[in-house]
Amino acid sequence: MVRPVTAVFSSFLLLVMLVIAPTHAAARQTGDDLDLLVAQALANNPEILASEERLRMTMEKARQAGTLDDPMLMLKIQSGLLGDPFDFGREPETAKVIGLSQALPFYGKRQLQRAGADRDVEADEWRIKERYLELRRMVKETWYRISFIDRSLEDLEKSIVAVSDLLHLSETMYEVGKALQQDVLKAQLERSKMEEMRVNLAQKRRSLTATLNTLVYRPVDTPVPTIPPAVIVPQPAEQLELEQLAEAHRPALKALTALIEKSQVTRQLADKEIYPDFTLAFEYMQRESTADSAGDDMYSASVSFNLPVQHQRRLAMIAEAGAESRMLLHELNVLRNQIRLAVADTLAALERNRKLAALYEQGILDQAASVLETTIASYRADKTDFMKVLDSQMALFNLEREYHETVAEYQMQLAVLEGLVGTELPGKTE
Repeated sequence: MVRPVTAVFSSFLLLVMLVIAPTHAAARQTGDDLDLLVAQALANNPEILASEERLRMTMEKARQAGTLDDPMLMLKIQSGLLGDPFDFGREPETAKVIGLSQALPFYGKRQLQRAGADRDVEADEWRIKERYLELRRMVKETWYRISFIDRSLEDLEKSIVAVSDLLHLSETMYEVGKALQQDVLKAQLERSKMEEMRVNLAQKRRSLTATLNTLVYRPVDTPVPTIPPAVIVPQPAEQLELEQLAEAHRPALKALTALIEKSQVTRQLADKEIYPDFTLAFEYMQRESTADSAGDDMYSASVSFNLPVQHQRRLAMIAEAGAESRMLLHELNVLRNQIRLAVADTLAALERNRKLAALYEQGILDQAASVLETTIASYRADKTDFMKVLDSQMALFNLEREYHETVAEYQMQLAVLEGLVGTELPGKTE
């Protein structure tokens, strides 16, 4: 049985009041779950674990740097007789010899080798911290993308209900001759499009959930509960302050600085290649007594060293070390320049999203809700057509979705900015 038109309008207006309620009001956001996921990712992600093992390899390699080569033990028979090789008392010159020798680099080389290896360890430590920042940013960006999907699904569910009620209203009006069949068909089409959007959003959420679980290194089908709404926080700092924070905290800058210091050590080591390395040797010769000799034991001691006469090779080593140092210095300046540009771009994006969110909160959403109410009232008074009512409902849904996308994008840009400077942003609150 067809419900009276007035009853349909009453129920529809009640539903509209629920739809245009302040869904965009700032809700308190707790970062506990996000912080926990970040901590789990840093503790369990296999890329992090592999990097930590690589650091241990570098540390063990550094322990080997600057150590002396093993001493050489020498055993020999000196001046033995071929006719009777084991008769040591027949010939006075025959002796059993034991000797030790040790290679010694020129003074200062070992210390420089250790210093260079220590800089390698330091660079690897900063690389791991840089990877921490990248992983933290990826987890946060994925988290806020899921948050946006959740808000979109919530808005979509309310809009589907509203459009369904509009569809029922159009069918009722059509049955009493106050609406066109195209109104019914248009409402049916919009509802079908929303159902399609719901399917697509659900698929995107599953994909993002799998991405988040992969970053945390847990089964990809681990459920992620509905994420609370994000909120806009004040812009954290100005360009100059953020550049100073990056200079003080960004691990990538510190890793390059460590490599520059290593290249300087390499240059000093190359300079010392013009000095010789030494080999110390000592031999003890035990002789047997004979009829003509008392067989006194003897010893010999020697020092030998290489002659650094290959000047071209050594000059090339010095030039190579100098070129490496200059290259790394230029790379450091390139990275600084990239950070400055990225900070400026991110601040511009933050300001844009902050202003857009304020416009949505302070005017656009309320205006769209008012337009919907007015259009419904006009439709009731036969002063407008059904298509305008439907268009107003869809416009409100799209604007609410754009608002939540703006807030999520703002949060993702904050995560990017945090990674750029290498530390928590000043005054940032969740």
